[in-house]
Amino acid sequence: QVQLEESGGGLVQAGGSLTLSCAASGSIFSIKTRGWYRQAPGKQRELVASMTRDGSTNYADSVKGRFTISRDNGKNTVNLQMNSLKPEDTAVYYCHAFTLPDYMNYWGKGTLVTVSS
Repeated sequence: QVQLEESGGGLVQAGGSLTLSCAASGSIFSIKTRGWYRQAPGKQRELVASMTRDGSTNYADSVKGRFTISRDNGKNTVNLQMNSLKPEDTAVYYCHAFTLPDYMNYWGKGTLVTVSS
């Protein structure tokens, strides 16, 4: 079992920055991939950014060049630095972890990011 807890959401003006953090606990040794998804009102949940155990990253086209995913192994956290925020980035952001060998997906409760125009 893996537990995930997000922090860092809030209200920011367009063009501003926010950093989200996700702390993992439990069977962290089994985590293969960690990342961030988001879900805007009336839309499906979508991948924002992810990082594998070996450090490979993947970003949605809509956030490339603006968002950066990073990790702090000492604190078992994954961060999402969001710059040049746009109103369309408004969503609930969810921390995600995928574990092996059980092929399980774990989710945090989500943190709301609101970008005002």
